[in-house]
Amino acid sequence: MSAEDQFCSAMEDAGYTPPSTIISDGKVHRFSPTGRRGDNAAWYVFHPDGIAAGIFGDFRSGMSQRWCAKAEHDLTEAERQSQLERIKAAQRIRDIEAVRKQGEAASTAMALWDAAAPVVAHPHLTAKGVKPYGIRGDAHHLLVPMCDTASKLHSLQFIGPDGVKRFMLGGRVKGCYHAIGRPNGLIYACEGYATGATLHEATGHAVAVAFSAGNLLPVVVALRAKYPCLTLVVAADDDWKSPGNPGLEAAKRAAKAVGGLVVVPQFAAARPDKATDFNDLAALAGLPAVRECLAANKGAANADLDK
Repeated sequence: MSAEDQFCSAMEDAGYTPPSTIISDGKVHRFSPTGRRGDNAAWYVFHPDGIAAGIFGDFRSGMSQRWCAKAEHDLTEAERQSQLERIKAAQRIRDIEAVRKQGEAASTAMALWDAAAPVVAHPHLTAKGVKPYGIRGDAHHLLVPMCDTASKLHSLQFIGPDGVKRFMLGGRVKGCYHAIGRPNGLIYACEGYATGATLHEATGHAVAVAFSAGNLLPVVVALRAKYPCLTLVVAADDDWKSPGNPGLEAAKRAAKAVGGLVVVPQFAAARPDKATDFNDLAALAGLPAVRECLAANKGAANADLDK
């Protein structure tokens, strides 16, 4: 198997669909991590000379992984140093490319935002039973702004009539959130827009929609820096049917990092498999159940934070 084929195999092992051809010039090249046209969120750098090596990753998630044709423990010190310098150079190029793409995405996001109209009604809002808070829409999609703590727009999340969500290619995600309401002593952080809208409607408190479990930690860290004295409460998605419960674990990590609290939706015994968040709780039992849960349940999840 050639070095290029081994490199592609490493991509496949990491869950990527590798590109059909590996360009071996030591420069950053983009490709689709899923094989779908129009999605070029993944990238790689490959060096064929000497000991073949490369690095690949995903601009969307920020993940990266190194690969070398020779095992780490078999490298001489000179070879190890050479590989390290290659990796550092590739990472510098990747970072420059990421910043450039984020700048382009921010400009496009602003143009799309300016052209969009305030939302009055949308099938997704109807399905979730929530109102529009600071979002806009085009002919088909909801546009949810993704901003930093200075309220600078970096990107957009698009939500279709069927609830399918997607992000702008190359847009910044880490640390960006959608703010609902004004902080008054307490801020909730959560994953999705519908959950955030539900929390705001149930409590009147401000909410930061982080868009994903992986972005909860960067968002609450940014919020803690801006609001050092406010109470931060992470409203977890209880992914009870997923191995390791990634939503709850991410919420715990985020809360622990900033001295915050965790609240977890509590459902009746006949809980549907897909009932995981506070919007699901509202749909099944109403906003009073959400209020009761938020008031009463800071329970086991918070006890676990000190472990």
